Amino acid sequence: MASPAKETRVFETVDGTKEFVLEEAILADFGLVRAWRGDRHGNLVFRDSARNFSPLAAMCGRVTIAEVEELVEPGELDPNHVHTPGVFVQRVVALTAEQAADKRIEKRTVRPRAAGKDGRETDPKTDEKGTDGGMVA
Repeated sequence: MASPAKETRVFETVDGTKEFVLEEAILADFGLVRAWRGDRHGNLVFRDSARNFSPLAAMCGRVTIAEVEELVEPGELDPNHVHTPGVFVQRVVALTAEQAADKRIEKRTVRPRAAGKDGRETDPKTDEKGTDGGMVA
């Protein structure tokens, strides 16, 4: 069973005419993003992996609220480094130093293997004892 066919249109490109599949835009009531730096006008700069989806999340929200780790004065941000322009941001919340340091998603979420009665590591899923350097067969 196949999905229903999506609408396609032909557009003129640099390489000639090409056919493209049209997709509906993602719309959200609120876009919540956390930026590394930003100004009170809503211009935002993201760091590392936050650059992947945060600009898109900011653009798809009808109302975008940005938590900013470092709030700077307008004009201090290099326009070439702004990832999301202020036109997409309706509210800016400056974080305190303590709030900016709290990045719960970056905490380690795996637990170490438990040691068995004889001192060798065991696999917590199966309780089998490893034989070669903690490796479980």
